[in-house]
Amino acid sequence: MSVFRLLNWQGVAGIAVAFTLLVMLTVQKLEAVHWKKQSESYKQLYQQEQAAFATSVANYREAAAEAQLADKANAARVAADQRSINERTKNDYEARLAAARLSAQRLRGETASAAADPRSGAAAAVPGLPAPAGGTAQAAGQDGLPQSDRLTATEQAIQLDELIKWVREQAAVETNGQTGVESAPERR
Repeated sequence: MSVFRLLNWQGVAGIAVAFTLLVMLTVQKLEAVHWKKQSESYKQLYQQEQAAFATSVANYREAAAEAQLADKANAARVAADQRSINERTKNDYEARLAAARLSAQRLRGETASAAADPRSGAAAAVPGLPAPAGGTAQAAGQDGLPQSDRLTATEQAIQLDELIKWVREQAAVETNGQTGVESAPERR
C-alpha cells in the first residue's frame, strides 16, 4: 500500500500546505540573509561616505585657514609695497622741488647781479642764438609768465608729474596674484 492511500485528501492538502510553508520559510530565510548582507554593505558604504565627508570638511577648513594666512601675507606685502611707493614718491617730489627752488633762486641771483653791474659779462649785448632751456625753472619762463608765478607753475608741474608717477606705480602693485595697469615708460 502506498502512503497516499492511507491519507485522505485533507492529509495530502496538509502535506502540500506544510511543504509550501517550508519552501516559503526557506525563501524568507534566504532573503533575510541576502538583506542582512545588503544592509551591512550599505552600512559600510555609509561609513565610508561619512569618513570621506569628514575628510573633505577637514581639508576645506585647512585650505580656508591657509588661504586666510596667504591673504594676510598678501595684504601685508601690498601695504608694504604701497608704503614704499609713497615714501619714494614723497622723497622724489621733495628733491625735485628743492632743485627747482634752488635753480629759481640761482636765476634770480644772476638776474639781479646782471642788472646791478652793467659792465659785467652777462650784461654785454652779444648777438647770437638764445640758450636752450636749462631746467624746470627756465621752462616755466618760456610761457611768458610773470617772474613771481614761474616758480609756482614749476612746482605745480612737478607735483602733477609726481602724482602721475604715483598713480601708475600704485596701479602696478600686484594684488591677488594679478598685475594692475602696466606702467608706462617714465618721462621727465
